Amino acid sequence: MTRFAALATAALLASAGGGQAGEYPRPDLLVEPAALAGPDAPKGFVILDARTRAKYEAGHVPGARWVDHAEWAAGFGDGRDAAAWSERIGGLGLTADSRVVVYDDNQSKDAARIWWVLRYWGVGDARLLNGGWVGWEKGKYPTEKAEGKFASGEFKAVAAPARLATKDLLLKSLTGDKLQIVDARSEGEFCGTDAMKNKRAGAIPGAKQLEWSDLIEKDSHRFRSPAELEKLFAAAGIELDRPTATHCQSGGRAAVMAYGLELMGAKDVRNYYKSWSEWGNADDTPVVKPGPKKK
Repeated sequence: MTRFAALATAALLASAGGGQAGEYPRPDLLVEPAALAGPDAPKGFVILDARTRAKYEAGHVPGARWVDHAEWAAGFGDGRDAAAWSERIGGLGLTADSRVVVYDDNQSKDAARIWWVLRYWGVGDARLLNGGWVGWEKGKYPTEKAEGKFASGEFKAVAAPARLATKDLLLKSLTGDKLQIVDARSEGEFCGTDAMKNKRAGAIPGAKQLEWSDLIEKDSHRFRSPAELEKLFAAAGIELDRPTATHCQSGGRAAVMAYGLELMGAKDVRNYYKSWSEWGNADDTPVVKPGPKKK
């Protein structure tokens, strides 16, 4: 199939609700609800539910284990506490060889953070459920309320520094053009009209802006088709073949952007996890206030 035909096919499928996992350059990062629920579903997946505990107890994907997203979001820190993360990830029964599927009901924002943290600490096969809990419910797939029992796993967290961007790395990159910075926040945050309680508002010089939620269909919570994602990235000036650092306010929205870039084949993507919560409150970081995009 030619590239044009492939994109045309993807666009047609998108009208039925986003792309299918097999259409993306990295289909191994995404799982369809039907594939997870079907009789031929791959065996051995560990399913993680990143919603609130109350929602998990009210009903979840059969076999899913609850993961405390809030604890993970706050606990990552500077990405150096391997001992704590060995215990935290192993406590979910995971090993480095586990095949993990994560879902939420928040347009994949919470699930993507869990996905990114797992990948950072050495879980090699981590994926998102396309459409998350919304897609699962819309498909009328089976649910359960019982919490299954599982043994803790032997997990040794080993950091992947190539997945993490730091303030120092971004400051050094401002003098060259090798690293592409992608801002996943809203246009108001990027332009400096919404300070979000930070000391300073605006953008990192040279950053490209594309709001994280633009990657996902609002109603279905499915990732947009490959053709749509390609157009979105191109319109924002984002190049898939460049080393990239994503950021937002505190790492979650940036994780969605990092995931979307990898889903589309980008190979060198970092998450500036401390993001604007650090950059916008530091004294040694340059800030610009770009004008709004032309409609």
